[in-house]
Amino acid sequence: MTTAKVWFITGASRGLGRAFTEAALAAGDRVVASARNVEPLAALAEAYPDALVRLPLDVSDRRAVFDAADLAAAAFGRLDVVVNNAGGLLYGMVEEATEEQIRAHLDVNFFGAVWVAQAVLPHLRAQGSGRILQVTSMGAAGGMASVGYYGAGKVALAAVSEAMAMEVERFGIKVTVVEMGGYDTGLFTQGTTMTEALPHYEALRAELSEMWGDETGPPPATAAPVIMELAALPDPPRRLVVGARSYDQVQELNRARTGLYEAWEALSRKAPG
Repeated sequence: MTTAKVWFITGASRGLGRAFTEAALAAGDRVVASARNVEPLAALAEAYPDALVRLPLDVSDRRAVFDAADLAAAAFGRLDVVVNNAGGLLYGMVEEATEEQIRAHLDVNFFGAVWVAQAVLPHLRAQGSGRILQVTSMGAAGGMASVGYYGAGKVALAAVSEAMAMEVERFGIKVTVVEMGGYDTGLFTQGTTMTEALPHYEALRAELSEMWGDETGPPPATAAPVIMELAALPDPPRRLVVGARSYDQVQELNRARTGLYEAWEALSRKAPG
């Protein structure tokens, strides 16, 4: 008989976080679902009154995150799967973004995820087990024009998460960097902060718009079964791309980067380091 898991999911009110919450509940698990606004989870709380706890949380507030982690661990007596999903998008060219926009973006997408990881680790270490799923993006494979700060936060989170995976594995804690593909999460609408556009980049914006098109991607619920299977693996990978098309795109980016290194190998080798 499979024991029900206890999940702690940030950014759970919409998009991927909502899909993961619904999938876990449907599987008979229990969920502590956090978000800045938990009202969208009201109907779900009524449907699962004994299995869902809603927890208002702004992950950029470190003290609030630590308090929330204590409440989450106490809600059902343990934490089995922590999904670091809360995030947003800063859309605009590197030159256009203000200091306030950049700091606010990284406060959520990078520092917020770090605060959650730091806050839950004592609980997971004490129980000698647990999973942390760090939701990044296929964009963590490298920088892309107009979403450079989004990519920067995800790359930084991936690097910290790989280091953390090495540090905590001896305590029975597994960490996976989950590189999500393009799903219809509302990220480009509800979750987006726009820079003030400079005219110098109009042509590039038009090129990017034509390249990306109007496709919104598949529903987030289509990714949930992969996350459920990942959470159940006894020996999960430290990185996983979620999405067939995204997997191909990530591999293409990796091959292009390898080709670039190889093309300039002779110059690289002129230095002894």
